[in-house]
Amino acid sequence: MARFYITTPIYYVKDAPHVGHAYTTVNADALARWHRLVGDEVLFLTGTDEHGLKVARAAEEQGLTPLEWTNGMAPRFQDAWAALDISNDDFIRTTEERHRKAVQAMLGKIHDNGFIYAAPYEGFYCVGCERYYAEDELLDGGLCPDHGKPVELMSEENYFFRLSAFQDRLIDWYEQQPEAVLPASKRNEALSFIKGGLHDISITRTSISWGIEVPWDPKHVFYVWYDALINYLTAIGYGSDDPAEQQRFADWWPAVHHLIGKEIIRFHCVWWPAMCMAAGLEPPAHIQVHGWLLLGGAKMSNSSVDRITPSDLIDEYGVDPIRYHLLRDTPLGTDGEFSAEGIVARYNSDLANNLGNLLSRVATVVGSKCDGIGPAPETTSRLAGVATEVLAEASAAWNAGQPQQALEATWRLVRETNAELETVEPWKADPGPQVDAVLGSALEVLRIVAILIVPAMPGTAREIWRRIGLEGLPEDQRLPDSARWGGYPAGRPVEKAPPLFPRRKVQA
Repeated sequence: MARFYITTPIYYVKDAPHVGHAYTTVNADALARWHRLVGDEVLFLTGTDEHGLKVARAAEEQGLTPLEWTNGMAPRFQDAWAALDISNDDFIRTTEERHRKAVQAMLGKIHDNGFIYAAPYEGFYCVGCERYYAEDELLDGGLCPDHGKPVELMSEENYFFRLSAFQDRLIDWYEQQPEAVLPASKRNEALSFIKGGLHDISITRTSISWGIEVPWDPKHVFYVWYDALINYLTAIGYGSDDPAEQQRFADWWPAVHHLIGKEIIRFHCVWWPAMCMAAGLEPPAHIQVHGWLLLGGAKMSNSSVDRITPSDLIDEYGVDPIRYHLLRDTPLGTDGEFSAEGIVARYNSDLANNLGNLLSRVATVVGSKCDGIGPAPETTSRLAGVATEVLAEASAAWNAGQPQQALEATWRLVRETNAELETVEPWKADPGPQVDAVLGSALEVLRIVAILIVPAMPGTAREIWRRIGLEGLPEDQRLPDSARWGGYPAGRPVEKAPPLFPRRKVQA
């Protein structure tokens, strides 16, 4: 049994969660569920990023303290993930005491190792990004290149991290660990930035007080990004005095899998591994970069006027159809367009016409030809070979962190089973061994598919499992053995019920 530690970025609490956050979180959840399905010991972390100037100003606008604001916002993310059936093992808030201890311990270690120094700093600061920009990075008119809003000229005494000291070590790490950052295009982007020359970076502020105090100079608080990145260590016990927590950290680090959006490559693929090196830690084992979910061709963000929330989507389409759409329509690593038309098209083609139709027609014909009792699968069925191929293809895709490819492979088995039924037409035949063999094989496909879709649609998997008369839960099965052909037990009652996915029309 292997360990699999997967993280999302922690989400900024300036506003409520939107579907862009859901895209990352559902993908991480699906990968966590897959690794549980194959028997790995899994730790799945998500959470909220609660310090920084953006949060302080958002709270002030509402007449609240920053802590009052974050105490109201963090539960909105927790509720959104519960509604989306997210199976995170931990939810971290950067205002927690365990995190304060971890941040002060790690950055204190970097300071003790000689990689942090004091110096004055003046630069152009974007509050929305919580970062400084060089003048040549700004758009015409002194606008932030991401938000298109004016930046602020700030000047203050800061502590700096000697990022420049790690240029050669980072290049060596990238060359020795070519799979550490994927896809390759994002790896090359980060490596090109490093080779272009690294400059030391400001990591503290004196202009705000909403943050974690610098232990050797309490007039300063740590800049929000350096505070936030350390959450990945906090959750596994870094900075704790408890020997059990220290052992936990040794067990889980550095075998972590960070899932991040492409806008935060520089933070995670340059600054973060350098920080780890400076503290005497191994860099993270793997960083998977995904593209943006686009709405009308533009990145979805907290500032989007047309922002869509997870609860809006769940109310309209249901939990599992939204999970499936987020996983199925966009390969992890590229940008994807999000639209109601796209959701409905995928819903009708894959869920209503294929998976839902297969379950309904099998249950109906088992009811009319087999008195509602499921027969055993045929050992020599052509579908047995297809199922074996699909299991191998889907497993390879999930293990490579590609849910879209895994689901495409799984739906091949669904489509070919529907095609087999349409060729044989058991609903037209008299009851007997031939009909039993065909229907038993179709039930076996549904059993295997129910297991394979657990990462994407856990609720649907449970309902299929229940309707075809199986005991226990599909997520409690263990691959690959549980998906080998021949596991459906004859003699189980098969329930004929309303369609799992009634066809839909696009709403105006």
